[in-house]
Amino acid sequence: MNKNLDYYLSLRYRIELVPESDGWGAIIPDLPGCVGGGDTIEEALAMLEDAKQGWFTSALQHGDPIPEPSLADAVV
Repeated sequence: MNKNLDYYLSLRYRIELVPESDGWGAIIPDLPGCVGGGDTIEEALAMLEDAKQGWFTSALQHGDPIPEPSLADAVV
């Protein structure tokens, strides 16, 4: 299987939402440094989606390893 950008974007990674003093933060623990933030949960998730795509694109371009979702984080 060709593990390209579309492949990684199709995987379901666990997301953590963090309330902040001025809105919300969102992170994907399996992807170090992949964060988003916004005034609302929806904005934080949208920013996180953009960050995730950028994270994968950069990793693919540089040949960096991309972890698949942790088994503990699998959605059943």
